[in-house]
Amino acid sequence: MTEEQVILVDENDNKIGLMPKMEAHEKALLHRAFSVFVFNDKKELMLQQRALHKYHTPGLWTNTCCSHQRDGESNLEAGKRRLQEEMGFVTELEEQTSFIYKAPFDNGLTEHEYDHIMTGYYNDIPNVNPDEVANWKWMALDDVKADMVKNPQLYTAWFKIIFDKFYEFINVNKH
Repeated sequence: MTEEQVILVDENDNKIGLMPKMEAHEKALLHRAFSVFVFNDKKELMLQQRALHKYHTPGLWTNTCCSHQRDGESNLEAGKRRLQEEMGFVTELEEQTSFIYKAPFDNGLTEHEYDHIMTGYYNDIPNVNPDEVANWKWMALDDVKADMVKNPQLYTAWFKIIFDKFYEFINVNKH
């Protein structure tokens, strides 16, 4: 099996090349990514706990799902694909915003991503993939924010960065 490629981009999200995912993370090169936030009718966020055997941040809590777009794949197509692969369901997604962040890990890898934020709604129980997800739960946004302050070590670095920015964004743009 060949290693998945990520799309290298400039600061304007223009594609400048492809590179194996691990190499891009080792070299901390800017690449395209996405983060999906799925809510239920109670406005709770579906969180996932990363599988315990993941090569970085195993067992930590994070947003519903996130990954990298494949070459030629739209943000929405990528979000739906990965939602199915990780959480076992698909729902309509809507692009909300995007921004660049950089988060180094203890193992020498760095996430340097042009991240596209998408939201969706779902009210059923996911059928999680145990290769990707150890557990899941619904949490109100205020409870997530408070728990991140109290227990920051339980959450992925990128989720903390994204959640801060995303939390402000969704509060400014309430429907």
